[in-house]
Amino acid sequence: MELRDTGAVRLKVQLLGNAVQRQCLQDLRALFTQACNALAPTVQRTRCWNRVALHHMAYKPLRERFPQLGSQMACNVIYSVSRAARHVYQHPASPYNIARLGSRPLPLLCFDGAVPVFFDRHTLSLRASEVSLFTLDGRMRFKVELPPEIEQRFRQGRLREIVLAQAGDESWALTFDFTPEASSEAAKAVHPEWPEYVVVQEAPAP
Repeated sequence: MELRDTGAVRLKVQLLGNAVQRQCLQDLRALFTQACNALAPTVQRTRCWNRVALHHMAYKPLRERFPQLGSQMACNVIYSVSRAARHVYQHPASPYNIARLGSRPLPLLCFDGAVPVFFDRHTLSLRASEVSLFTLDGRMRFKVELPPEIEQRFRQGRLREIVLAQAGDESWALTFDFTPEASSEAAKAVHPEWPEYVVVQEAPAP
């Protein structure tokens, strides 16, 4: 377990699962990645990555194309793509910042490799050192080493993100990001880095 407190709090816990469970997480990530890549061209074409607006535009076709994801995980796909697009198209240091591109076509975001899967309180629950996760095969339970005070923070704190990512060839981990009580630059800097799993394909010159 890893705990950092810099205004915002990030908690990382290992999932203690067997080979079958790990394969289920692989399958979930594969479909989540496919859905992100299916949505990315919509963002490129419409120049819309506002989470709410993108939800209204893309939720129904996303659910029809990927019914296995369920309603809430489809929302998390929209969140993931919106989040990545903000980094690429809005970050001041990005060479693809929309202010620099002007009226030129936006590059296409491609999700590849160790794409994280975003969860929330609808798709994940926590109780007595056991976490219950949504998977394509139904809810699945994993043992976690979690102190009581962290479980209390999960229930009462202002949870910003829950991210599932592979922590090695044979292991997976969940990262919980909690928003500090007061808005601050520290809160905005929790994920300042460019997402390493996003590849940008530049639009061909006219």
